[in-house]
Amino acid sequence: MEVDTIVSLSTPPGVGALALVRLSGPDAVAVLGALLDERADVPAVRIATLRRLLDPDTGDLIDDVVVTRYVSPESYTGEDMVELSCHGGWLIPELVVDACERLGARRAERGEFTRRAYLRGKLDLIQAEAIADLIHARSSAMHRAALVQMERGLSRRISELRERLIRLEALLAHHVDFPEEDEPPVSIDTVMEEAVVLLGDLDALLATAPEGELLREGALAVFAGRPNAGKSSLYNALLGEQRAIVTEEPGTTRDALEAVVQMGGFPFRLVDTAGLREPAGQIEEMGIEIARGYLGRADVVLYCIPADDEPSPEDLAFLNKPAAAPIVLVRTKTDLGGPEVKPPGPGSDEGSRRLGGYVPVSVETGAGVAQLRQVLPELVYRRMVTSEPTMPVLTRARQSRSIRQARTEIEAFREGLSSGLPAEIAGTHLRAAELAMEELLGTVTVDDILDVVFREFCIGK
Repeated sequence: MEVDTIVSLSTPPGVGALALVRLSGPDAVAVLGALLDERADVPAVRIATLRRLLDPDTGDLIDDVVVTRYVSPESYTGEDMVELSCHGGWLIPELVVDACERLGARRAERGEFTRRAYLRGKLDLIQAEAIADLIHARSSAMHRAALVQMERGLSRRISELRERLIRLEALLAHHVDFPEEDEPPVSIDTVMEEAVVLLGDLDALLATAPEGELLREGALAVFAGRPNAGKSSLYNALLGEQRAIVTEEPGTTRDALEAVVQMGGFPFRLVDTAGLREPAGQIEEMGIEIARGYLGRADVVLYCIPADDEPSPEDLAFLNKPAAAPIVLVRTKTDLGGPEVKPPGPGSDEGSRRLGGYVPVSVETGAGVAQLRQVLPELVYRRMVTSEPTMPVLTRARQSRSIRQARTEIEAFREGLSSGLPAEIAGTHLRAAELAMEELLGTVTVDDILDVVFREFCIGK
């Protein structure tokens, strides 16, 4: 465990009204004392106090700062800690950090403050991940999920599952330890039933992973259709600003435009792409290839067909082509009139492909735009839209892998017992499942896992 004192700027560098510099470690208070005017006392604990900060070599004034002092273990890191709120900008915060360095503090690495908090038992590994998610949250749904994890909602659920796994191991031990000539107090059927129930609960938690992991980056929603189908206009309408060029000339969009937006509190990465057709030149061909690349990675596709136009053979071919992502069929430009627009029936060419929704819209009148904002979250974040806000959700691939590994081991245990494998041997799978859950919570420290978790943090956190 670290014994040195670290320092870092904890606010983004650059011009601003204020900046926050953090010190943590055994010499944090000593470094602070060496920076203060010799006539000034060290500020009381947890009381913000105005002090003059002086250069340790020249005695020149660096800045007037607000000092807040914390003592171990009642601090974020669990160590003695000092926070210096100085004026912002490029120079002053760097002068403060440099002065601390000259007094023996070391510049912190990415996530080192939170890593120390974890190592000193102030929070578990899932809570540490939640802090990073909270900082980077780009939607209210991600904000809620991160808060639930910070309040140990997910940690408690995993701890409960781990306790039930330990009880399952205890049941197995009762069965194994009883003399063979007598009937054991715990039958093998009881052990199997407990394992099946535990598998079901792990499956329920794993079911949150696909949508939970999308919360962190945003679901990829790709606009597709023929040139001049109204894709760029709809893209601008959902963003609420003019980002894509819109003209009457077909093929205006040559590259992919991407932007992040909230819909229903959930994050989406909207991508406007080139119209799908036989390219008229090399540049357009490259744009169409980029569009196809995005379509291959899409979480949902908004396929646009003008309401005053019949679906073309190319449209129908796209709608009927198998793909992993659901499609929302958007009939654009409904304000232009044309033939009556009806949703595709199950026996029609359009309906032969399973569609995720059907929405007529008009960017000019605004009709259908609100409906589309409602349809997309319900389609992509299905369980999360209808679940309680406090429901624990797996938001990272690491979390999913650990739960999936635990499930695989318990299933191997169940199958082993069913096939006649001795209970003592089958039980080794239960210990492996328990280890997977302990690694998830961080009760078993694995340095490689810690490196992966904390390298995502910013300096100063």
